[in-house]
Amino acid sequence: MDKKQPIGVLDSGVGGLTVLRSLQRILPAENFLYLGDTARAPYGVRTRETITAFVAQMTDWMEKNRVKLLVTACNTITVLGTDVIRGSHSFPVIGMSKGAELVGKVTKNKRIGLMATDFTVGTGAHRKEIREADPETEVFGVGCTKFVPLIEGNRFDSPELKEAIAEYADALKEKEVDTVILGCTHYPFVREYLEESFGPGVTIIDPAEATALAAKKNLEERNLLRTEGRGQCTVCFTGDVEQGRLLAARMLDTGSCRFEKVSL
Repeated sequence: MDKKQPIGVLDSGVGGLTVLRSLQRILPAENFLYLGDTARAPYGVRTRETITAFVAQMTDWMEKNRVKLLVTACNTITVLGTDVIRGSHSFPVIGMSKGAELVGKVTKNKRIGLMATDFTVGTGAHRKEIREADPETEVFGVGCTKFVPLIEGNRFDSPELKEAIAEYADALKEKEVDTVILGCTHYPFVREYLEESFGPGVTIIDPAEATALAAKKNLEERNLLRTEGRGQCTVCFTGDVEQGRLLAARMLDTGSCRFEKVSL
């Protein structure tokens, strides 16, 4: 491997673009290859076996495109698939941070809300990691099944999105949480709406920055970190490229990105 090879970033759809934004900010000299499986999103409602098969196809595609590191910018894939991916390809894998290392620095009442897909909430992975760090912390998960289709459909000003935000936020307000982890990479698209709904007494945590810092550390340890020049970015989708481009414009400088449709 050499420093010029791209960093691969994969997701079930467009949510990983929020992670790509953090990666580009922390690693501005790196080249990136993003793959969003928008044709088959969302993953969070699918079976473990189906998700595993999809992940295998995506990582094989990344292997063919010679990435030097793979970031799984999807909590569902991270919870399920990183152990499957590791060791089967030439590149190392960085999964999404669960935000556990950030919670203790923020919470005052040790009551944490988790907004994620039903699949991610159901695994209990976030709760386990947070409680290992502090057994006194309580974690309340809410499966936000309505968010991804609304975000993927670019329906940010719709009554349906406002109703969904109120529904899920109210469920966590009842638990008197003072910190909320965005356990799906799609949810930073609606972070401002969530902050407005929860109010100033609740801190919203996006684990993307911690994920990007972990990627940087990995490259430094392997002497593959690029520090000179300005990196390029290729954004690929398995579904509608124009819809993906519209959503990417909310997160990225699309003028420096090339967009493509690919088949797996």
